[in-house]
Amino acid sequence: MYAQIALGILIPFLGTGLGSALVFLLKRELSARVQKSFTGFAAGVMVAASFWSLLQPALESSAGMGTLSFLPAAAGFLIGMGFLLVLDMITPHMHMDRQHEGPRSGFKRTTKLILAVTLHNIPEGMAVGVVYAGFLSGSTGISAAGALALALGIAIQNFPEGAIVSMPLLAEGMPRARTFWMGVLSGVVEPIAAAATLLAAGMVTPILPYFLAFAAGAMMYVVVEELVPEMSEGKHSNIGTIAFSMGFVLMMILDTALG
Repeated sequence: MYAQIALGILIPFLGTGLGSALVFLLKRELSARVQKSFTGFAAGVMVAASFWSLLQPALESSAGMGTLSFLPAAAGFLIGMGFLLVLDMITPHMHMDRQHEGPRSGFKRTTKLILAVTLHNIPEGMAVGVVYAGFLSGSTGISAAGALALALGIAIQNFPEGAIVSMPLLAEGMPRARTFWMGVLSGVVEPIAAAATLLAAGMVTPILPYFLAFAAGAMMYVVVEELVPEMSEGKHSNIGTIAFSMGFVLMMILDTALG
């Protein structure tokens, strides 16, 4: 069982690594169409995962509260949104001031990109950790297959994300091998966040619904604040919308088929 959980925690990190490896196969820069399709797909996966893998189990595990069964999910979701809001205020946005090229800090643009994606990866790692904690507790209705579905879904959306990190660095003249490792390192925070959340949630099983909803709120903040603006601004916004729907449906299928 514990080997299965360890594998599930590492699967999203593997997705990031495989996406980063695209620097060895593609040209020095991703086209606007490809970037929007990657971003839209990732957003769709995260929205579907937030509901089917996190909020729905949170609501179901609180059903014993009767008419107040919504409370843990609502509170956890808002706290998760607030947590990412605070992090977003003290670290660079993923879109890095698209409308103002001047940086908001003294960091180089490449450093800001890596920090921004690392921030993006924190709630994803937390989500994986908390669903496995729910599986271990046996009180949330989350099965091993359902937890694996979330890990696979996040790995799938991490694949284009790894490329989104590595390809701009390559375009700025960084060697391919170094851009690959930069992309890989941007995903290291995910298994760390997953393991930390798993350990913390294991000690506070009664409030697992809050943890599940917290991860959902954090992921939805990333979608609304970072991914949706990236996929919808400028030309080819319809490509981002189509990719969003594909990512959403794929994650829905994975979660319902495996869960």
